[in-house]
This record gives sequence, C-alpha cells and structure tokens, in this order.
Amino acid sequence: MIESDWDDWLVRDVEESTPDGVAIWYLGCNGFVLKGTEGTTIYIDPYLGLGDPPRTVRMIPVPFTPDDVAEADAVLATHEHTDHVHGPSQAPILANTGATFYAPDDSVTKARDEEAWTDEWDVTDEQLTEVTEGETLEIGEFTIHVEPANDPDATHPVSYVFEHDAGTFFHGGDTKPTDEFERIGDEYDIDLAVFAFGTVGQIPDKQTREPKRTRWYNDENQVIECAAALECDRLLPSHWDMWKGLTADPKALHHHAASFEYPKRLEVAEIGDRVVL
Repeated sequence: MIESDWDDWLVRDVEESTPDGVAIWYLGCNGFVLKGTEGTTIYIDPYLGLGDPPRTVRMIPVPFTPDDVAEADAVLATHEHTDHVHGPSQAPILANTGATFYAPDDSVTKARDEEAWTDEWDVTDEQLTEVTEGETLEIGEFTIHVEPANDPDATHPVSYVFEHDAGTFFHGGDTKPTDEFERIGDEYDIDLAVFAFGTVGQIPDKQTREPKRTRWYNDENQVIECAAALECDRLLPSHWDMWKGLTADPKALHHHAASFEYPKRLEVAEIGDRVVL
C-alpha cells in the first residue's frame, strides 16, 4: 500500500476547494488534478510510486495516499509508462470513487491485463475506457479532445486538450516536438500548456544496469519549441523534479523563451502548488 509523506492535506485541499473557474494542482512528475466551478474533478497521470531504485530514484515526496481520494470523476493517462499508468497509484482512486479511467489502447491493456486492476482492486472492466486521437470526451463541465503526441519511447502516447468556460488547458504527457502542434495551436486557443522538461543524464540500463546516456524529456530548447508551435499563453514545465540524474531548473527557461512571441509567460510550479486557468 502506498503511504504519503504529506498525510491527506493535499486531497482535502482539492476536495474542499470551490474554484472560480478551473484550479489545477501539480502532483509532481507529470501528475495534475483539475477541478472546475461545478466540482468536476479530473486526475491526469497521477503517479505515487517510488520508481525502481537505483535505476529510477524518486526525488520528491509522495503527495497523497490514493486510498484517501474520495472525489474524482475521471483519471486520464497519456501513455503506458509506469509513471503514467500505475495500478497502486490509480486503481484505488477508481475503486473509491467509481471514476472512469481513460487512456489509449496500450495503457488500458497494461491496466487490464498486465497489472490486472479488475482482479487486484475493486475496479470493473467498464471503468477502463480506451480513447484514440480525434475523439472528444464530455466529462462534467469539461470538453476533452484527444490529440496526437510524439514520444518515441512510448508505444501509443496521446495528448489532451481540456476546454472549459474559464479557458483551455493542454497536457502533452512526455511528448517531444511534432508538426501536429502547429495544427493544434491553430485549432484551439490554449491558455496553459504542460510539457515534460528535463536534462540528459546517466541512468542505469534496464537490463544491464550499466550507466547509459538517457534523454526522456524535452531539453530547454525543445520545450520552448513545443510551446511556441502551440502558441500557448502560459507554459508550465513538468517532470523536471522527479528522477535523480534527470532533474532540471525550470527557471532557466525564462532565458530560452525571452525572444519568442509564445509562450507569453512561464508558470513555474512545485509539487503541491495550485495554479488557476
């Protein structure tokens, strides 16, 4: 069972809040919670695991215990990697709240077959729903568009565009630059976009455990390239805090963004922080 370093204050903060518009909490790694004016609550890529030490070592607290979550309408995953689809982190949320898990096919296969969520937790098969690029979901007060992503390390990644009366939010998962972002930027007026950001580091190979030069996330130039193509007003870098050897300083992105029209503003959030759409 996962235990939080922070007790339950963060999930209580989410559940007791009454946002004027949309509030967004950063859970560290690439996890977020969105909550709208009417109370619709959506978790995106929540990961509460410790990694696989000494290969992947978690550098931030575990912000909540999944069994403490009492209110959620949906859990969304961007792709099948463990820090985005993780039964011990996500299945208890589905079991406690009756929320639906939305994810691309390989992510749902991992949940259903590899991790056996319906056997190990009180989760029904109907709660596991496949999505694909081009689909639109209506979840409470949010309209969510499933869009492409470019993550060469994943088998089937997607990104999500969340539309709300208060504004539009984009979550790219672990995507790197793609020509699709110009189309997405033309199609939606994106107020706030999340892109994974990190350094290149020496990470032990999964099989040999020998140190290997590893790039999993956008570097400082790639993340600005993504935001500029998307023409987002605000850029919130994620994932920079998570893994030992791949951490980065998001404040450095001010220099890289300075000469571009977009993003207009850099939004730096630490684990547990709340931003407003």
